[in-house]
Amino acid sequence: MGRPPITLSEAQIVEVETLAALLSQEQIADYFGISRTTFRAICDRDEEVRARYKRGKAKAIAHVAHGLLQRARAGDTTSSIFYLKTQAGWRETVGADHAGNVETGGRDALGKLLDTIADRQNRIGVEDRDPGQSPISVPSESG
Repeated sequence: MGRPPITLSEAQIVEVETLAALLSQEQIADYFGISRTTFRAICDRDEEVRARYKRGKAKAIAHVAHGLLQRARAGDTTSSIFYLKTQAGWRETVGADHAGNVETGGRDALGKLLDTIADRQNRIGVEDRDPGQSPISVPSESG
């Protein structure tokens, strides 16, 4: 007769959701002091444990994605590029034509788009500022 399957207590099941935001399944198994295959087996047979693990991961991803999107919208170029690559299918391509010439299509297209946006912002900024004002200065609220 084999050993009875290991189960998690109600408190541990609730804790799985919190831990999933920060840890992998392997790390959660280590946290509970069980083998990694045992934790995977628990997730396979206990729908609540599996659902709490997925919910915890999804909440963490949503939180981080929200912060990334805020930074991208605020003009952080690195965040914008990362977001577009992971969510919009953008990619950098480096290839060679049959003559051996190297082309960097994705990087050039992204650079052109960013240049266009920067030029547009600079034109708007030039039209709105005083002739003696620096292009990077921020107008004060009082004047």
